[in-house]
Amino acid sequence: MGSLRLTLCAGLLGVAFLTPAAHAADGGGVAVTPSSPAPGTDVALRVSGCASSRTGTAVSAAFVAEVRLAGADGTLVGETRVRTELKAGSYDVQISCGDVSRSGALTVVEAPAQSSEASAQPTPYASPVAPVHAGGGGTARHLASAAGPGTAHAVTGLVLAGVAATAVALRRSRRGRGND
Repeated sequence: MGSLRLTLCAGLLGVAFLTPAAHAADGGGVAVTPSSPAPGTDVALRVSGCASSRTGTAVSAAFVAEVRLAGADGTLVGETRVRTELKAGSYDVQISCGDVSRSGALTVVEAPAQSSEASAQPTPYASPVAPVHAGGGGTARHLASAAGPGTAHAVTGLVLAGVAATAVALRRSRRGRGND
């Protein structure tokens, strides 16, 4: 689990450093990527200046959940999703890491307009809304309609049983001769 967390943090750090970011309104080392997300968009947060802590949290009404930040050397990263039902506007982001608290702002833009053909089709949910139907799938129906063993299976079974009985009888006769 530790190596998975390290890999995730390293990947997020790479994305945060290689992607242009928007700094929060206070300029205090808080970066959000993408800079102006639409509702339902995944965002990455990068917070610098948290030298006293390796973990932290970021909270905003724009996020679907509290963001857990992790990292090293004073830079923490995390990711979350912007709520799908948000209106365009500016939303406060409160960050805490150890004894350091910061605030910033996230600007949410309107979702891009879809063509009339695309808007006629339903849009998928941003996250799963029901459990996956897992299990046998169509196996139960297939087995219920399948016929049992036929004549060919019965003959094959009898032949194999005869071969096994012959092998046992030959082995016993050989053991009997060796003991005399």
